[in-house]
Amino acid sequence: MHELSIVMSIIDIAQQQAKSADAETIDEIEIDIGCLSTVQMEAFDFAWEQAVKETILDNAIKKINRIKGKARCLDCDASFPLENIYDACPKCGQHLIDIVEGKELRVKSLIVS
Repeated sequence: MHELSIVMSIIDIAQQQAKSADAETIDEIEIDIGCLSTVQMEAFDFAWEQAVKETILDNAIKKINRIKGKARCLDCDASFPLENIYDACPKCGQHLIDIVEGKELRVKSLIVS
């Protein structure tokens, strides 16, 4: 389950940022997770509940932004929504695409006190 390692990395990032801001607690964390990333949300939520216990994120409000997939066709330059990474361009039917949104996995913001 790589979701646990993702959560552990998020905890590390949050602790480092809180330390650099001389903060004692994190009140809120906002995370972007793309719909095309390999993160299984049920496993992520389970890992989160277990991993944040007795950490700086234990009582923090967690906000998850699910970023929808978007691609650009490298043959016809059309931009289109993308639900699966193997979908073809709806305009020309080609599979040579550039995924421009939907694979994100980042801590967007922290509110500390």
